[in-house]
Amino acid sequence: MFLGLLLLKSYYIFKKISDTEPVQRFHNKAGWRRSEVGYLKRFQQTNVSTRWPSSPAAIQPQLVTASPYVPPGLPSPLHPAAAALGSRGRARCQRVSAAVLGGGAAGAERATLFSRRPARGHERTGPSPGRRHAAHRQDKRRVVATLNGHTGRVNCVQWIHNQDGSAETELISGGSDKQLIVWETQNKQLVKCIHLEGHTEAVCAVDAVYQTDESKTELNLLIASAASDSTVRIWSKRGSEATCLQTLEFGNGFVMDVSLSFLPGSDVPILACGGDDCKINLYIQQNGQFQKTLILHGHEDWIRGIEWAVCGGDLFLASCAQDCLIRIWKVQAKSAPSVEVKDDDSIRLKENTFTIKNKNTETTYAVILESVLAGHENWVFAVHWQPSFLKDGIIQQPMRLLSASMDKTMILWAPDEESGVWLEQVRVGEVGGNTLGFFDCQFSPDGSMILAHAFHGALHLWRQTPANRKEWTPEVVISGHFNSVQDVKWDPEGEFIITVGSDQTTRLFAPWKRKHQTEVTWHEIARPQVHGYDMHCLAMTGRFQFVSGADEKVLRVFTAPKNFVENFSNISGISMEKLCSSEAVDLPEGATVPALGLSNKAVFQGDMAAQPADEEEKFNSVSNQYHQIYFQPLILTEPPTEDHLLQNTLWPEVQKLQGQLPDFCTGQHNTERRYGHGYEIFCVACNNSKTIVASACKASKKEHAAIILWSTTSWKQLQSLSFHNLTVTQMAFSPDDKFLLAVSRDRNWSLWKNQDKKPLQSEPVFSLFAYTDKNTAVHSRIIWSCDWTPDSKYFITGSRDKKVIVWGDCGSAGATESSGPGAVEPCSSILDVGDSVTAVSISHVLAPDESYIIAVGLECGKINLYTWKQCEQRPVLTDWTKCVETDNSQSHTLAIKRLCWRNRVGRAGHNDQDNSEWLQLASCGDDHCVKILNVNRCAL
Repeated sequence: MFLGLLLLKSYYIFKKISDTEPVQRFHNKAGWRRSEVGYLKRFQQTNVSTRWPSSPAAIQPQLVTASPYVPPGLPSPLHPAAAALGSRGRARCQRVSAAVLGGGAAGAERATLFSRRPARGHERTGPSPGRRHAAHRQDKRRVVATLNGHTGRVNCVQWIHNQDGSAETELISGGSDKQLIVWETQNKQLVKCIHLEGHTEAVCAVDAVYQTDESKTELNLLIASAASDSTVRIWSKRGSEATCLQTLEFGNGFVMDVSLSFLPGSDVPILACGGDDCKINLYIQQNGQFQKTLILHGHEDWIRGIEWAVCGGDLFLASCAQDCLIRIWKVQAKSAPSVEVKDDDSIRLKENTFTIKNKNTETTYAVILESVLAGHENWVFAVHWQPSFLKDGIIQQPMRLLSASMDKTMILWAPDEESGVWLEQVRVGEVGGNTLGFFDCQFSPDGSMILAHAFHGALHLWRQTPANRKEWTPEVVISGHFNSVQDVKWDPEGEFIITVGSDQTTRLFAPWKRKHQTEVTWHEIARPQVHGYDMHCLAMTGRFQFVSGADEKVLRVFTAPKNFVENFSNISGISMEKLCSSEAVDLPEGATVPALGLSNKAVFQGDMAAQPADEEEKFNSVSNQYHQIYFQPLILTEPPTEDHLLQNTLWPEVQKLQGQLPDFCTGQHNTERRYGHGYEIFCVACNNSKTIVASACKASKKEHAAIILWSTTSWKQLQSLSFHNLTVTQMAFSPDDKFLLAVSRDRNWSLWKNQDKKPLQSEPVFSLFAYTDKNTAVHSRIIWSCDWTPDSKYFITGSRDKKVIVWGDCGSAGATESSGPGAVEPCSSILDVGDSVTAVSISHVLAPDESYIIAVGLECGKINLYTWKQCEQRPVLTDWTKCVETDNSQSHTLAIKRLCWRNRVGRAGHNDQDNSEWLQLASCGDDHCVKILNVNRCAL
C-alpha cells in the first residue's frame, strides 16, 4: 500500500511538472520516439510544392515570419530546423516543421543564406517556411528570395563555393521528399536547374565541389548527399544532366554529415562522412569510384558535423560530436618517409598514412590529429570554418573555427599567434531561460558576423564591433513562428498585427521605421504570450488589449505594459501622445512568469528592486543571479533581439474567462463551479464596439458546441447560444454589431441578432435569427470561414466543398421581420474556386467601381482576390470577377489558416495613410508563415 501511494505521488509530481513545463517533455503524440534511431525510422514525409514567379503589379508581398519548429527535448539527426548560411552554409535536419513541426503533415525549414553574391529580389521581411527555403540579406534585415521546388520539408542547403573565390552562382538543397535540387542564377535570380532522385528516405546532408573534367575545359559538379536510408550517394552534374555515380552503403548506421574537398596539391576528391558509429570515414576517388581509405577514431559519441578547409599546402578537417568535443585533423603530403624513433618512451603524434596514385604518380599522405578543443558542456551540433576569400589574387583561408552547442553557446576558436595552440577567442550565447541550445551556426563571408540557429527555431546574430574586435554585440535578425500559425489580427488602428500559433506563442509584428530612411521593414517587436498549450485563436478587445484561446478551457486577456508602448513608439515612429491615454499612467512596467506558472504576472515600478552597487551584494541578490526570469525594462530604438523577446516583452495577464454553470440542487451540494467550455477553445471574436467577446470550443456534441458571450467590462459570462452540433470553426460580428455569424463543422451557419434592450436590461441579448439545416444547406462540406461586408448587409461563407457564397440582404426589411431557415438566402452565384476554401475576408474599403473586394485563401496555399457586386436581378455568374491569383512566390506552401484586411487605406509604417490606392492583407498558414500583401485596389 505504501509503495503504491509513493508511486502515485511520484506520478502526480511528474504530471504536474509536465503540464507546467511543456518545453521539457517529449511530444510522443507527434510520432516521436525517445530513441533517436527509432525517430529516424519514423521521419515524417511532407508533400507540398514550391515556386518562384514574379509578382502581379497589383500585389507586393512582404514575408513577415516563418520559422521551423523543433519538438523540445529530442535531439535527432534528422532535424530540418537549421541555419544554412554561407558559401559553406548548410542546414541540418531533425524534426521540424514549422517547423514543423508540430507533428503536422508538412514540414518546414527556415534557412538563412550568407553568400558573396549581392542578393536581389522582392522585398520581404522574414524567414521563409514550409517546403521551401529563403535567402536572407542581413544588411537589409529582410528576406530577398524564397525558393519553392521541394514537395517535402527542406532539410539542408548548401552554397557551392567557387575555387577562384568569385561569387556563388549555384545552390543545392535536399529535403524529406527524398530528392535534391540544384538551383542556378539566371537573370540575377535563383531558379530550379535540375532534380536529383534516387534516395529512398529523407536527405539530411549535402555538399558539392566543382571538378574539372578530363579535358580540363569544363567544370563538372561533384555532389555527395546523405540520407536516412543509410546511404551516401555520389552525383555528377554536367550541364543540365546529372547522374548517380556511386552509392556508399552504411548498413544499419546513419551518416549525419558529409564534406567534400581535394587532397593537397592534387585534383583528387576526398570525401569525409561522419555518423552514429563515432567514426569518420575517409573516401578517395580512384578511377572514377570512391574507395574507403581510412577511418579516423577518437570521438566517443555520434558525430554531428564535419567540414574541410584548405590552408597553405595542408588540408584541415574539423569534426564535432555529442561527446562535447571538437577535433581538428590535418592531412598533408609526405615528401619522404619519416625516420623511426627507436626510443619507445618518447611521446609523438600518431600518424595514419595512405597512398594514392594520380597521373602515374604515387603520393603518400599523412593524417594526424592537430588539436582537440574542449570548451562546450553539452553536445556540439555544428562546426564551421570561416569562409576563404580572395586577396592579391591568392585564396586566403583564415584559421578561425565556429562551433555551436546545446549548452546555448557559440565559441570562436583560433590558434595562438605565438604557440599555435588553439584557444577560445570569443564565447557568445544565451544565459538561463527555459530554451534549448544551438543547433547550427555560420560565419558571414567576411567573418564580421556570426549566426546561430537555436533548437526552438530562433535565429541569433552577433556582429563584431569595429572599434574592439574582441567585442561582439547582438543584432536585429529575422524571427517568426516555428509551427503552424493559426490566427492573425490587425490592431484597431492598423499599426501592427498579432498572431498566434501551434508553437505556443503569441507574437506581435510591426513596421520598423528608421530615422532619416524611407525603407520600412516588418519585425517581431514583442512576444506577449509564451504559453504551455498550442494556441488557436485571438481577438483584439482594444488598441493594446487582446483575448486568446488555446488547447485549454479558458480564455486569457492581456494588456500591453508601459514599456511596450514606449518601445513601440520608438520603433514605429508614432508619438506617445497618439498612443497613450490618461489610463496609461496606471499601466504596469512589464510582466514576468513565475516558476511553474502559465500566467503572466504584472510587474510595477515598485516591484523592481534597485540594483546593488556593491559587487558582493550584487552576487548575493537572487534577482541578479537569475535576472533572466525577471522583467528588465529597456528602452529600444530598434526591434529587440531573441533574448529580449523571450524575457522582457511579455504582456501581463489581466483576466481569465472561465464560466460558471447555473446553480442546481443535489441534496448535498448547492453549486458547482466549472469551466464555461467543456473542451479546448477553438475560435473567438469581439464585436466592433469592443464590449462583447464570443468564444467556442471543440465539440462533437451539441451541448459542447454552444457559443459563449462574455462582457469586456465585467469579464463575466453573458449568454450561451446553442444551435450547432459540431465545432464552431469561426465567428464574426457584423460591423454595426447587430448580428453575430457562426459557421461550423456541421456544414451549417447560424445568424444571431442582438435584440433591442428593454428598460431594465443592461446587457445585450442575442437570439437565433436565421440558419441553415440539412434541408436548406448549400455547402456540402465543413464551412471553414466567414466574414461581413463593411455595410453589414451581406456575409460570406467559404467551405471545403470549394464553394464561396454571399448571403443577404440582412439589412432589408423582409430579412429583419422574418426569422428561421430561409430568412437569409444566397444573393450571389455559387463561386467554385477549384480548391478547398480555408479562409475568406472582405476588405473594409470598396473597389473603385463600388464592388466588394474579397480575398479567398485555399488549402493549396494560394490567395485569390475577387470583386463581387450584387446584380439587380437574381444571381448570375457575372457578379464575380477574379482579379488576382497570387503566384508561387507570393503564396503559402501549405493551407491558409486566416486572412485579415487592414481596416483602413494606406500601408502601415508608410506616410501614405491618406492614399486610397493601397490596401494591406495579412495572411497566415500551416507553413509557419505570416505574410502581408500590399494590394493596389485601383489596379484591380
